[in-house]
Amino acid sequence: MKVIEFIRKNLKWFIVFICLILVIGILEDVLEDEILKLDIYGYDLVSKFLISDFVTPIAKNITHLGGAIFLITLSLILLLIIKNKKIGILIWLNLGISVLLNQALKFIIQRPRPTEFRIINESGYSFPSGHSMVSAAFYGFLIYLIYKNVKNKYLKWSLITLLSLVILTIGISRIYLGVHYTSDVIAGFLISISYLIIFIHFAKDFMKNEQK
Repeated sequence: MKVIEFIRKNLKWFIVFICLILVIGILEDVLEDEILKLDIYGYDLVSKFLISDFVTPIAKNITHLGGAIFLITLSLILLLIIKNKKIGILIWLNLGISVLLNQALKFIIQRPRPTEFRIINESGYSFPSGHSMVSAAFYGFLIYLIYKNVKNKYLKWSLITLLSLVILTIGISRIYLGVHYTSDVIAGFLISISYLIIFIHFAKDFMKNEQK
C-alpha cells in the first residue's frame, strides 16, 4: 500500500522519467544514423490511408497551426483577451522556452530531414519535430489552463478534445508532408509531456506566489 501511495503522489515524475527513457531509446538509434522501423511503419500507415489530392491541402493548413507565425499571433491575441495577465505571461514564457529547447536539441543532434517523399520544402534539422514539440507544449498548456479554469463541463471537455486533436493532427501532418520521420514527431511529443509537467509544476508555484 505504501508503494502504491508513493507512486500516486509522485505519478507526474514517473511519467517524466518514462517519457525521457523512451526519448533516449529513440535517440540512440537516431545518433547511429538509422532509419527506425517506427519511421517506416509510420510513413507506410500515413501513405496507405491518408495521402491523396484531397487531404494534401488540408495537411498543409493543419501544419500551419503549429508554425511560428500562427502561435505568436495566437499568443498575442490571448495576451489581449485574458484578464489575468499572469496567465498571459506564462503562455508567452511557455512558448519561448519550448522553442529555445527545441532549437537547442536540433542543434545538438543535427539529424537531417527525410528527403524521399517531400510535399513541401522545409529547412533546418529534423529531430525532434519543432511543430510537434512546440505545439504540444503550447496547446498542452492551454489544455491545462482550460481544465483548471473553465467551469462549464461541456465547454471544458469540448475545448480539451479539440486542442488534443489539433496536437495529434499537427504531428501527423509533419509525417504526411514528408518533412519529419515518425520518430521525430513521437520524440517531440514525449519531450513536451516531460517539459510541460515540469513547467506547470513551477507555473503553479508562480501563480500561488503572485496571489499572496
